[in-house]
Amino acid sequence: MKFCSECGSTVTTAVPAGDNRPRHVCTACGTIHYQNPKIVTGCIPVWAEQVLLCRRAIEPRKGLWTLPAGFMENGESAQEGAARETLEEANARVRVEQLYTTFNLPLISQVYLLFRGSLEDTDFFPGEESLEVALFREEGIPWDELAFPVVRETLKLFFQDRHSGVFVPRVGDIRWKSDRRGEYQVRMLDGERG
Repeated sequence: MKFCSECGSTVTTAVPAGDNRPRHVCTACGTIHYQNPKIVTGCIPVWAEQVLLCRRAIEPRKGLWTLPAGFMENGESAQEGAARETLEEANARVRVEQLYTTFNLPLISQVYLLFRGSLEDTDFFPGEESLEVALFREEGIPWDELAFPVVRETLKLFFQDRHSGVFVPRVGDIRWKSDRRGEYQVRMLDGERG
């Protein structure tokens, strides 16, 4: 950040009085600009024994499969965002149900909120951000072609819970191993490790 969004003057990095972190502070009007994690919301859209996935038409991870999800917009709830993203990416109407997984990704300053949901019908087709959309049974999930660790971990938990018959909301962190590209560690709030 170079300029203040309040007055247009330059900003500097400083630790404001009463704070403990460097922030962007306007040199003219004194406005403190907080930069906080982005919230990503999405859905596990289910039809009978199948889950709807989208093949990405955009970077990052173009051509790989994902659950419909994206950044929350101002003025909407997390549930509304999950339904909107499902409609935008798959032209699918979904009834959003339980908040299922919350994953923190500190390295990229994102928090994912993924909900379980039921498709209202099977009249879906790719949106602008998807090359294709399809329903998958557990045995057909393209595990090696999933775009993001959050999607992989959420689907693993979903199918594990479906087998047990009890869906348990979960919270965890995903941290990348700095020495190995693509490798990550999952630590769940309940102490489980992935």
